[in-house]
Amino acid sequence: MKHALRLDELVVGRRVVVRHRLPDGSASDALGELVAADEERLVVVTRRGEVVVPRADVLAAKAVPPAPARRQTSQTSIEELELVAAEHWRPVEREDLGAWRLRAAGGFTGRANSALAIGDPGCDLDTALARVRAFYAARHLDAMIAAPTGPLTQELELRGWQVRTPSLVMTARLDPPLPAQASPVGLRLDDEPDDVWLATYRGRGPVGEVGRRVLLSADEQVFASIRDDDGEVLAVARGSLSRGTPLGAEGTWLGLSAVETAPAHRRRGLAVAVTRALLAWGAQRGAARAFLQVAVVNDPARALYEKVGFRVHHEYRYLVG
Repeated sequence: MKHALRLDELVVGRRVVVRHRLPDGSASDALGELVAADEERLVVVTRRGEVVVPRADVLAAKAVPPAPARRQTSQTSIEELELVAAEHWRPVEREDLGAWRLRAAGGFTGRANSALAIGDPGCDLDTALARVRAFYAARHLDAMIAAPTGPLTQELELRGWQVRTPSLVMTARLDPPLPAQASPVGLRLDDEPDDVWLATYRGRGPVGEVGRRVLLSADEQVFASIRDDDGEVLAVARGSLSRGTPLGAEGTWLGLSAVETAPAHRRRGLAVAVTRALLAWGAQRGAARAFLQVAVVNDPARALYEKVGFRVHHEYRYLVG
Protein backbone atom coordinates (compact mmCIF):
# COMPACT_ATOMS: atom_id res chain seq x y z
CA MET A 1 0.00 0.00 0.00
CA LYS A 2 1.08 3.60 -0.43
CA HIS A 3 2.04 4.97 2.92
CA ALA A 4 -0.83 7.42 3.38
CA LEU A 5 -2.43 8.23 6.70
CA ARG A 6 -6.01 9.13 5.84
CA LEU A 7 -7.72 9.42 9.19
CA ASP A 8 -10.94 10.77 7.66
CA GLU A 9 -11.38 7.43 5.86
CA LEU A 10 -11.33 5.38 9.07
CA VAL A 11 -15.10 5.04 9.31
CA VAL A 12 -16.58 2.08 11.16
CA GLY A 13 -18.19 -0.30 8.69
CA ARG A 14 -15.78 0.48 5.83
CA ARG A 15 -13.15 -1.85 4.40
CA VAL A 16 -9.72 -0.50 5.26
CA VAL A 17 -6.08 -1.42 5.26
CA VAL A 18 -3.99 -0.39 8.26
CA ARG A 19 -0.21 -0.71 8.25
CA HIS A 20 1.01 -0.96 11.82
CA ARG A 21 4.16 -1.50 13.82
CA LEU A 22 4.70 -4.91 15.45
CA PRO A 23 6.47 -5.42 18.81
CA ASP A 24 9.67 -6.60 17.07
CA GLY A 25 9.86 -3.37 15.05
CA SER A 26 8.62 -4.83 11.78
CA ALA A 27 5.36 -3.83 10.11
CA SER A 28 2.22 -5.65 9.04
CA ASP A 29 -1.02 -4.83 7.21
CA ALA A 30 -4.51 -5.46 8.59
CA LEU A 31 -6.96 -5.64 5.69
CA GLY A 32 -10.68 -5.99 6.41
CA GLU A 33 -13.73 -4.30 7.92
CA LEU A 34 -13.19 -1.62 10.53
CA VAL A 35 -15.59 -2.58 13.34
CA ALA A 36 -14.44 -0.19 16.07
CA ALA A 37 -12.36 2.98 16.29
CA ASP A 38 -11.63 5.27 19.18
CA GLU A 39 -8.79 7.50 20.36
CA GLU A 40 -6.74 4.54 21.56
CA ARG A 41 -7.21 1.76 19.01
CA LEU A 42 -8.59 0.47 15.74
CA VAL A 43 -10.24 -2.95 15.45
CA VAL A 44 -10.16 -4.59 12.00
CA VAL A 45 -11.82 -7.93 11.18
CA THR A 46 -9.56 -9.67 8.67
CA ARG A 47 -9.83 -13.08 7.01
CA ARG A 48 -7.60 -14.45 9.79
CA GLY A 49 -9.63 -12.94 12.60
CA GLU A 50 -9.80 -9.71 14.59
CA VAL A 51 -6.74 -7.43 14.73
CA VAL A 52 -6.51 -4.74 17.40
CA VAL A 53 -4.12 -1.92 16.44
CA PRO A 54 -3.13 0.70 19.02
CA ARG A 55 -3.36 4.18 17.49
CA ALA A 56 0.26 4.81 18.48
CA ASP A 57 1.37 1.92 16.25
CA VAL A 58 -0.48 3.03 13.11
CA LEU A 59 1.98 3.82 10.31
CA ALA A 60 -0.50 4.27 7.48
CA ALA A 61 -4.20 3.70 6.90
CA LYS A 62 -6.81 4.22 4.23
CA ALA A 63 -10.15 2.93 2.94
CA VAL A 64 -10.06 0.38 0.13
CA PRO A 65 -12.72 -0.91 -2.30
CA PRO A 66 -14.98 -3.79 -1.22
CA ALA A 67 -13.59 -7.28 -1.73
CA PRO A 68 -14.59 -8.91 -5.04
CA ALA A 69 -17.79 -10.91 -4.70
CA ARG A 70 -17.34 -14.67 -4.56
CA ARG A 71 -19.57 -16.96 -6.52
CA GLN A 72 -20.14 -19.21 -3.55
CA THR A 73 -19.70 -18.41 0.11
CA SER A 74 -20.82 -19.80 3.41
CA GLN A 75 -20.52 -16.39 5.05
CA THR A 76 -23.77 -15.31 6.62
CA SER A 77 -24.62 -11.69 5.87
CA ILE A 78 -25.13 -9.11 8.60
CA GLU A 79 -28.83 -8.90 7.76
CA GLU A 80 -29.28 -12.67 7.93
CA LEU A 81 -27.44 -12.99 11.22
CA GLU A 82 -29.39 -10.17 12.86
CA LEU A 83 -32.64 -11.92 11.93
CA VAL A 84 -31.33 -15.24 13.20
CA ALA A 85 -30.38 -13.63 16.51
CA ALA A 86 -33.85 -12.08 16.85
CA GLU A 87 -35.39 -15.56 16.95
CA HIS A 88 -33.37 -16.44 20.06
CA TRP A 89 -34.67 -13.57 22.19
CA ARG A 90 -38.26 -12.93 21.16
CA PRO A 91 -40.24 -10.07 22.67
CA VAL A 92 -43.65 -10.29 24.30
CA GLU A 93 -45.05 -7.80 21.77
CA ARG A 94 -44.03 -7.26 18.16
CA GLU A 95 -45.30 -4.97 15.41
CA ASP A 96 -43.76 -4.93 11.94
CA LEU A 97 -43.03 -1.68 10.12
CA GLY A 98 -42.12 -2.89 6.67
CA ALA A 99 -39.05 -5.05 7.32
CA TRP A 100 -38.39 -3.36 10.69
CA ARG A 101 -39.49 -5.11 13.89
CA LEU A 102 -40.83 -3.04 16.78
CA ARG A 103 -40.33 -5.13 19.92
CA ALA A 104 -41.40 -4.69 23.52
CA ALA A 105 -41.17 -6.75 26.70
CA GLY A 106 -41.76 -4.44 29.62
CA GLY A 107 -38.22 -3.07 29.53
CA PHE A 108 -36.48 -6.43 30.07
CA THR A 109 -33.23 -6.12 28.03
CA GLY A 110 -32.43 -3.93 25.06
CA ARG A 111 -32.80 -6.77 22.60
CA ALA A 112 -36.46 -7.32 23.48
CA ASN A 113 -37.31 -3.61 23.76
CA SER A 114 -35.88 -2.05 20.62
CA ALA A 115 -36.85 -1.63 17.00
CA LEU A 116 -34.69 -3.95 14.90
CA ALA A 117 -33.93 -1.75 11.89
CA ILE A 118 -33.04 -4.25 9.18
CA GLY A 119 -34.15 -3.67 5.60
CA ASP A 120 -36.78 -1.22 4.33
CA PRO A 121 -39.38 0.13 6.77
CA GLY A 122 -41.75 0.72 3.84
CA CYS A 123 -41.84 4.48 4.36
CA ASP A 124 -39.49 7.46 4.56
CA LEU A 125 -37.18 7.70 7.56
CA ASP A 126 -39.04 10.58 9.20
CA THR A 127 -42.27 8.58 9.18
CA ALA A 128 -40.51 5.44 10.41
CA LEU A 129 -38.94 7.26 13.36
CA ALA A 130 -42.28 8.82 14.29
CA ARG A 131 -43.84 5.35 14.30
CA VAL A 132 -41.03 4.01 16.48
CA ARG A 133 -41.44 6.84 18.99
CA ALA A 134 -45.21 6.37 19.13
CA PHE A 135 -44.90 2.61 19.67
CA TYR A 136 -42.60 2.98 22.66
CA ALA A 137 -44.35 6.02 24.12
CA ALA A 138 -47.56 3.99 24.26
CA ARG A 139 -45.70 1.43 26.40
CA HIS A 140 -43.86 3.99 28.58
CA LEU A 141 -40.49 2.86 27.23
CA ASP A 142 -37.58 4.75 25.70
CA ALA A 143 -37.72 4.86 21.90
CA MET A 144 -34.75 2.68 20.99
CA ILE A 145 -33.45 1.37 17.66
CA ALA A 146 -31.03 -1.53 17.21
CA ALA A 147 -29.13 -1.53 13.92
CA PRO A 148 -25.80 -2.68 12.49
CA THR A 149 -23.22 0.10 12.55
CA GLY A 150 -23.38 1.86 9.20
CA PRO A 151 -25.26 4.55 7.26
CA LEU A 152 -28.47 4.32 9.31
CA THR A 153 -26.75 4.60 12.69
CA GLN A 154 -24.68 7.50 11.38
CA GLU A 155 -27.83 9.27 10.19
CA LEU A 156 -29.55 8.69 13.53
CA GLU A 157 -26.60 10.16 15.39
CA LEU A 158 -26.71 13.23 13.15
CA ARG A 159 -30.38 13.57 14.09
CA GLY A 160 -29.50 13.55 17.79
CA TRP A 161 -30.20 9.94 18.71
CA GLN A 162 -27.89 8.90 21.53
CA VAL A 163 -25.71 5.80 21.25
CA ARG A 164 -26.24 3.25 24.00
CA THR A 165 -24.04 0.16 24.33
CA PRO A 166 -22.09 -0.33 21.08
CA SER A 167 -21.93 -4.12 20.77
CA LEU A 168 -20.37 -6.85 18.68
CA VAL A 169 -21.84 -9.99 17.21
CA MET A 170 -19.31 -12.82 17.32
CA THR A 171 -19.63 -16.18 15.59
CA ALA A 172 -18.00 -19.60 15.72
CA ARG A 173 -18.33 -22.74 13.67
CA LEU A 174 -19.24 -25.98 15.42
CA ASP A 175 -18.35 -28.25 12.52
CA PRO A 176 -16.42 -30.42 12.44
CA PRO A 177 -17.86 -31.51 15.81
CA LEU A 178 -16.11 -30.14 18.85
CA PRO A 179 -13.69 -32.50 20.59
CA ALA A 180 -15.12 -34.15 23.67
CA GLN A 181 -14.61 -32.19 26.88
CA ALA A 182 -14.94 -33.48 30.41
CA SER A 183 -18.07 -32.03 32.01
CA PRO A 184 -17.29 -29.50 34.75
CA VAL A 185 -17.93 -30.74 38.26
CA GLY A 186 -21.36 -29.55 39.37
CA LEU A 187 -22.63 -28.83 35.84
CA ARG A 188 -26.42 -28.80 35.38
CA LEU A 189 -28.47 -28.34 32.21
CA ASP A 190 -32.10 -27.44 32.92
CA ASP A 191 -35.03 -26.76 30.62
CA GLU A 192 -36.09 -23.75 32.70
CA PRO A 193 -34.23 -21.36 34.99
CA ASP A 194 -34.83 -21.69 38.71
CA ASP A 195 -34.68 -18.82 41.18
CA VAL A 196 -31.00 -19.22 42.04
CA TRP A 197 -30.06 -19.30 38.33
CA LEU A 198 -32.00 -16.09 37.79
CA ALA A 199 -30.41 -14.45 40.82
CA THR A 200 -26.92 -15.14 39.47
CA TYR A 201 -27.84 -13.92 35.98
CA ARG A 202 -29.64 -10.74 37.01
CA GLY A 203 -27.76 -9.48 40.01
CA ARG A 204 -28.87 -5.98 38.95
CA GLY A 205 -32.54 -6.65 39.54
CA PRO A 206 -35.43 -9.14 39.34
CA VAL A 207 -36.37 -10.81 36.08
CA GLY A 208 -40.10 -11.09 36.66
CA GLU A 209 -42.64 -13.03 34.63
CA VAL A 210 -42.04 -11.03 31.46
CA GLY A 211 -38.33 -11.73 31.68
CA ARG A 212 -38.98 -15.45 32.07
CA ARG A 213 -41.13 -15.39 28.93
CA VAL A 214 -38.29 -13.79 26.97
CA LEU A 215 -35.73 -16.27 28.31
CA LEU A 216 -38.00 -19.14 27.25
CA SER A 217 -38.90 -17.69 23.85
CA ALA A 218 -36.53 -19.52 21.46
CA ASP A 219 -37.35 -22.68 19.53
CA GLU A 220 -35.40 -24.52 22.24
CA GLN A 221 -33.23 -23.38 25.12
CA VAL A 222 -31.25 -24.76 28.00
CA PHE A 223 -30.05 -23.11 31.20
CA ALA A 224 -26.59 -24.20 32.25
CA SER A 225 -25.15 -23.72 35.73
CA ILE A 226 -22.21 -24.90 37.76
CA ARG A 227 -23.08 -25.43 41.43
CA ASP A 228 -21.14 -26.47 44.47
CA ASP A 229 -22.07 -29.26 46.88
CA ASP A 230 -24.27 -26.88 48.87
CA GLY A 231 -26.28 -25.87 45.80
CA GLU A 232 -24.70 -22.42 45.47
CA VAL A 233 -24.61 -21.27 41.84
CA LEU A 234 -21.08 -20.39 40.74
CA ALA A 235 -21.71 -19.64 37.04
CA VAL A 236 -24.62 -19.62 34.59
CA ALA A 237 -25.29 -19.34 30.86
CA ARG A 238 -28.18 -19.80 28.44
CA GLY A 239 -28.02 -21.73 25.20
CA SER A 240 -30.75 -21.38 22.57
CA LEU A 241 -31.51 -22.85 19.15
CA SER A 242 -33.19 -21.55 16.01
CA ARG A 243 -33.45 -23.09 12.57
CA GLY A 244 -32.40 -20.20 10.35
CA THR A 245 -34.54 -17.61 8.58
CA PRO A 246 -36.34 -17.28 5.25
CA LEU A 247 -33.46 -15.13 4.00
CA GLY A 248 -31.34 -18.24 3.68
CA ALA A 249 -29.11 -18.47 6.76
CA GLU A 250 -29.34 -22.24 6.57
CA GLY A 251 -28.97 -24.69 9.36
CA THR A 252 -29.46 -24.60 13.09
CA TRP A 253 -27.81 -21.79 15.04
CA LEU A 254 -26.78 -21.93 18.68
CA GLY A 255 -27.14 -18.66 20.55
CA LEU A 256 -25.05 -18.06 23.66
CA SER A 257 -26.27 -15.51 26.20
CA ALA A 258 -26.55 -14.70 29.91
CA VAL A 259 -23.00 -15.82 30.72
CA GLU A 260 -22.35 -14.75 34.30
CA THR A 261 -20.04 -15.84 37.10
CA ALA A 262 -20.81 -15.09 40.74
CA PRO A 263 -18.38 -12.34 41.88
CA ALA A 264 -16.77 -14.50 44.58
CA HIS A 265 -15.92 -17.22 42.06
CA ARG A 266 -14.43 -15.30 39.15
CA ARG A 267 -11.02 -16.00 37.58
CA ARG A 268 -11.44 -19.75 38.02
CA GLY A 269 -12.27 -20.62 34.42
CA LEU A 270 -15.94 -21.26 35.21
CA ALA A 271 -17.24 -19.03 32.41
CA VAL A 272 -15.09 -20.89 29.88
CA ALA A 273 -16.30 -24.21 31.25
CA VAL A 274 -19.99 -23.36 31.07
CA THR A 275 -19.55 -21.83 27.60
CA ARG A 276 -17.87 -24.96 26.28
CA ALA A 277 -20.61 -27.10 27.78
CA LEU A 278 -23.23 -25.14 25.83
CA LEU A 279 -21.24 -25.31 22.60
CA ALA A 280 -21.16 -29.09 22.99
CA TRP A 281 -24.90 -29.13 23.76
CA GLY A 282 -25.63 -27.18 20.59
CA ALA A 283 -23.38 -29.36 18.43
CA GLN A 284 -25.11 -32.49 19.73
CA ARG A 285 -28.44 -31.03 18.52
CA GLY A 286 -27.18 -30.33 15.03
CA ALA A 287 -26.07 -26.72 15.30
CA ALA A 288 -23.28 -25.95 12.86
CA ARG A 289 -22.78 -22.32 13.92
CA ALA A 290 -22.95 -20.30 17.09
CA PHE A 291 -23.28 -16.59 17.79
CA LEU A 292 -23.26 -14.26 20.77
CA GLN A 293 -23.55 -10.55 21.44
CA VAL A 294 -21.12 -8.64 23.67
CA ALA A 295 -20.45 -4.99 24.48
CA VAL A 296 -17.50 -3.52 22.57
CA VAL A 297 -15.92 -2.32 25.82
CA ASN A 298 -16.18 -5.71 27.56
CA ASP A 299 -12.61 -6.82 26.86
CA PRO A 300 -12.55 -9.69 29.40
CA ALA A 301 -15.65 -11.28 27.87
CA ARG A 302 -14.33 -10.86 24.34
CA ALA A 303 -11.06 -12.54 25.33
CA LEU A 304 -13.01 -15.42 26.86
CA TYR A 305 -15.09 -15.92 23.72
CA GLU A 306 -12.05 -15.74 21.45
CA LYS A 307 -10.45 -18.43 23.59
CA VAL A 308 -13.26 -20.85 22.69
CA GLY A 309 -13.23 -19.98 18.99
CA PHE A 310 -15.47 -16.94 18.45
CA ARG A 311 -14.52 -14.15 16.05
CA VAL A 312 -16.11 -10.76 15.41
CA HIS A 313 -18.74 -10.77 12.65
CA HIS A 314 -20.03 -7.18 12.87
CA GLU A 315 -20.86 -4.31 15.21
CA TYR A 316 -24.32 -2.99 16.04
CA ARG A 317 -25.63 -0.19 18.18
CA TYR A 318 -28.61 0.76 20.26
CA LEU A 319 -29.69 4.36 19.75
CA VAL A 320 -32.22 6.22 21.89
CA GLY A 321 -34.13 9.21 20.59
